Formats: sequence, structure tokens, C-alpha cells
Amino acid sequence: MDQIDPIDRRIIQTLQSEGGLSNQDLAERVGSSAASCWRRVRALEEAGILGPEVRLVDPAKLGRGLDVFCQIRLSAQTRKMRAAFEAFIDRQEAVVECYSISGDWDYLLHIVARDVADYEQVLMHGILDHEAIASSSSIFVLRRVKHTTAIPV
Repeated sequence: MDQIDPIDRRIIQTLQSEGGLSNQDLAERVGSSAASCWRRVRALEEAGILGPEVRLVDPAKLGRGLDVFCQIRLSAQTRKMRAAFEAFIDRQEAVVECYSISGDWDYLLHIVARDVADYEQVLMHGILDHEAIASSSSIFVLRRVKHTTAIPV
């Protein structure tokens, strides 16, 4: 979508914090009719601005209270090696985010683990077994200071 008007902005802002609202409640919050609101939400979905509805989970409440950021350096930068590594990482359950990055490292992984021993298992007997990896460096999160999924609109 090239143009996002004020109502679309309010829809996006509201759904980022309250994704489970009924269409009627959403329409009332953003100052629109239910029919218009429904059409706008569908248009935002079709444009790829709004993705699928999800519920956020507290990893610590599920026994995954250790966040680790793992930097990865590949042994070579071929398209085939990157594709193989990315496909491999996509299958790793403990890896909740993976970024291709610039700088000294090639990838940044966000891994959730039960504890340090669990992370060691994930790293040493999972991730580092992939032939594309030359080296890694781990950063353990002491405390989450800020976490949001909301994108400024």
C-alpha cells in the first residue's frame, strides 16, 4: 500500500497491542464502521502489512528463561552454503530469530533455552554440527530491559 491514512494507522496500532479484538470493537476504537473496518483490515492483510494473528508466549513460563544471542561466521559465503545454513536453522526449534547481518559476523541467532546446559546441548550438538559454520560467539542476556513487537506507524 502506497498510502496509509489515519484510520489505517489506528487499525495497525490497535491490532499490534490487541490483536484479538472483534471487528466491531476494532471499528469502534478506530472510529470506523464495522464494514469499512473489515475491508481495511483485509486490504492491509493483502498488502502484507498485517501478518497472521498470533499469541505472544512468555518463554520463562514455559521453562525457556535463558535468552542467548549467538553470532555465527560461515566458512564460505557461497549462495549454496548460505541457503543450506538458513534451511538448517529454520528447522532448529530453539532458534526463535535468525538475522543475516553485516560486519565481522554473518548471522545473529536468538536462541531460547532452559539453562546454560540446555544451551550447550543446542549449540554443541546441534548448531555447530553444521558444516557451513566456521566459528561462533555467544552473548547471554542478563535481563530484558525492553521488548516490544509493535512497529511505529
